[in-house]
Amino acid sequence: MIVDDTPGNLAMLSDLLSEAGYRVLVATDGVSAIEQIGFLKPDIILLDVMMPGIDGFETCQRLKSDPATGDIPLLFMTGLTELEHLLRGFEEGGLDYIVKPVRPPEVLARIEVHLNQARQMQQVRMALDHSAVSVVTVNTSAEITWMTVAAKTILHSITERQVASEQNDFADALPSPIHDWIMQAIKHSVTSGADQIGTDFAYKGIVFTLMPCEHSPEYLLFLSKRQETWDLDALRESLGLTGREAEILMWISRGKTNKEVGIILGSSPRTVNKHLEHIFEKLGVSTRAAAVAKAFQSS
Repeated sequence: MIVDDTPGNLAMLSDLLSEAGYRVLVATDGVSAIEQIGFLKPDIILLDVMMPGIDGFETCQRLKSDPATGDIPLLFMTGLTELEHLLRGFEEGGLDYIVKPVRPPEVLARIEVHLNQARQMQQVRMALDHSAVSVVTVNTSAEITWMTVAAKTILHSITERQVASEQNDFADALPSPIHDWIMQAIKHSVTSGADQIGTDFAYKGIVFTLMPCEHSPEYLLFLSKRQETWDLDALRESLGLTGREAEILMWISRGKTNKEVGIILGSSPRTVNKHLEHIFEKLGVSTRAAAVAKAFQSS
């Protein structure tokens, strides 16, 4: 979708993208763009900053605040070069800028890059939704921003009311004890300066493990049925790990830091980190959270 109040810009960009094989929607202001998106959701949005009525920044803010449209990649188009405008665009949720007058090769290249990234994220979410992994993302206020189908099923089973199945009403989905624990864990992590949250929480037979997301102000909340011990032999065989690597992954899944795991296993944090590097390589992941997700999926 192209949103621009200048007919010449709309015509030029529409022709450019149509010739490149894209199906194009156009709008001349933010309000009409939002109305159109309610009927047909585009894969990406090119949004002019300076428009009559609500400007590009407010249009972006409205789109990003709605879970139904918040994941659409949005690129600002502007002749503004002041730093404050650039920063505001990113703060509102824009992914990138295209500076006017636009250069066709640059427009096509940026669109292709961001569409590929968006499609990869969509594939990951679809894979998670069709797996047994129970994971929730929460913001710094312990409000749910996304969850897998498996996580929704578990939350439904331990709450008195049905967890929202549509885009809204996520904020109240977590039971109060879980919400309060998350807030305390985040507060402790911030005040202590720790880069990991080294606790988990059991509630109604479910173990909740909280981990910070990398490069994002959100947190991953893993849900698993309570069990006193892991089947380390099965974990080792299913994931191709050594016995020590399986042990480390088990403790990491319980929210332990490298230092805490080292104390438990009688190793140094540096040795634990080295084992983690081997675990990441074997599992094809790059973060602790992703490794834990693999472990939960294989259990």
